[in-house]
Amino acid sequence: MPRLLMLATAVSAFALFPATLATASAETLKVVASFSIIADFARNVGGDRVEITTLVGPNGDAHVYEPRPADAAAVAGADIVLVNGLQFEGFLQRLVEASGTKAPIVELTKGGEVLRSADDDHDHGHAGEEGHDHDKEEEHGHDEHDHDEHDHEAEHAHADGHGHHDHGEFDPHAWQSVHNAEVYVKNIADAFCEADAAGCGTYMANAEAYAEELEALEGTIKAAVADIPEDKRTIITSHDAFRYFEHEYGLKFLAPEGVSTESEASAADVAALIRQVREDQASAIFVENITNPRLIEQIASETGLKIGGTLYSDALSDGTGPAATYIEMMQHNTDTITKAISAD
Repeated sequence: MPRLLMLATAVSAFALFPATLATASAETLKVVASFSIIADFARNVGGDRVEITTLVGPNGDAHVYEPRPADAAAVAGADIVLVNGLQFEGFLQRLVEASGTKAPIVELTKGGEVLRSADDDHDHGHAGEEGHDHDKEEEHGHDEHDHDEHDHEAEHAHADGHGHHDHGEFDPHAWQSVHNAEVYVKNIADAFCEADAAGCGTYMANAEAYAEELEALEGTIKAAVADIPEDKRTIITSHDAFRYFEHEYGLKFLAPEGVSTESEASAADVAALIRQVREDQASAIFVENITNPRLIEQIASETGLKIGGTLYSDALSDGTGPAATYIEMMQHNTDTITKAISAD
């Protein structure tokens, strides 16, 4: 593939100049984060001891992202590559192969409670209210977070020859549960300790302090949702990214698109959703920062719902936006939802 060759060539060129990949300090851990939410977790754990490169930046859509030569160079020079897993990063296999990196590829959903894909269930309901232990999946050849042992073919299968991917059996948006975010943070701290034993005390202390902030956030979200009347808890978003929020906090999310933004909703899908909105008496509708608002605007027009604002699903905002960190993102989404329902 031309893009694959271009990435590999770029990495070879960088290899001729090793100084360009050197960090300012020999003690600085070079970390690549696949997208902005993971990068924020890594900053909170790593502090000044890490240098972070983010592949899919603020307001970026990882579902359709195409790697650049600079990404391959960053992965080639990394000490650790942090990814979501659950087939979220469809570009990852090609990028890792092109880079030739020997860095461990750390899947942060390992050990979290993951939900089956709504498409896999053939409905929008939860796949077992007891949840799913991702560790049980990881027992099959994924006990070690090492690139040489990591089966990228299994974890990052593509639906066709154009680099598009199918998220498969499990919903990858696990960070929308604060409880799962705590698992991400623990996995990052463990990975940093393994790579940098001298800094382990710092990483663990940072992770513990951040976990306390996450616990406070969890309480805030639960209290806000508890104040929403039961008959006003159905809302509409662009794509199916909020099932973990639904599972944890008791709202019901409907979406015209599935877990990936790659697949456009058909006219029949939109018509069925509009019927369901009317039957379920949805209280609010929202656009997302990573998706085109056109479809949501159409649904809002046909149902009479007023668009209640922008939710941040798969990416943070930039530094000037309302969701520049994970905690700000979750708080913003909660506030935006509750205000829109109250206005209704």
